[in-house]
Amino acid sequence: MKERGQYLLAFGVVASMLLVAGFPLFVIFFFGIFAYFLLRMFSSGSRSETREIFEFYLTANEMLRDDERRWYGFELNEAIRRGEDIIRRMQSAPPLVHFTLGALQNKVGNHKAAISNLTYVVENSAADEKSFVSASAELQNYVRVLRKIEREPTEAPLTSAAVRALERARKLRAKTLLEESRQQFAAIPVVVEPPKALESAEANRFEYEPTDPVARDVSFSVVEDGPSENDRNRNGNHPQGSKDKQQQKPDPFVDRQSISELLHDIYDKNVQ
Repeated sequence: MKERGQYLLAFGVVASMLLVAGFPLFVIFFFGIFAYFLLRMFSSGSRSETREIFEFYLTANEMLRDDERRWYGFELNEAIRRGEDIIRRMQSAPPLVHFTLGALQNKVGNHKAAISNLTYVVENSAADEKSFVSASAELQNYVRVLRKIEREPTEAPLTSAAVRALERARKLRAKTLLEESRQQFAAIPVVVEPPKALESAEANRFEYEPTDPVARDVSFSVVEDGPSENDRNRNGNHPQGSKDKQQQKPDPFVDRQSISELLHDIYDKNVQ
């Protein structure tokens, strides 16, 4: 009613000024309705954001309590996803949201993300409520609803109890949860990928494929003058024996004269 009264007062003042200036009455009425719907649209957005924060508090408080209830993994992950969405969308999220999200991440074993949120709450001076000098519209609406719940806890008893329990846990257990997450994260073994298996000999073997069409022809073969060395070894003949046989074979050109001797003989005969 207070907000509506302020709106009606502002609309009356602006409408009176426009009427005195000569604007038609239907134009003033049209702009008044348009401004009212714009105001409702923006205020409903901030209110829905605030409602999601307090619903996140209710769900997280039930999950973090030490009772006999067993929570499914998808329920915990859904609550964590809601907290992450609030921090992502909100320009300056309340520190209690960071602590609640870090506590849930510690509970599910996501210690790396828990360290990030809990460190912001415990070791960062900007996480103190006194450092929020200028606030966004979402944060102002959140604080307005929070103070109303604190003054009149009977209007929202469950939400009031959840906020008080989370604030108490933040004061008493924030440092403990941060140290626990750091110890658990440091104890996680570093997984080293095993080296790749050595490829088989067939994969590593380099096969040469000749580009010459004659060399690729299977009918092409080289005719050797004599048996190969492997054949001689298989037959029991040593290569030295073949050399001896070659040395014993007579050379038909052993008595051949050189060119100079032949020229001397021809010259001497001509002179005579």
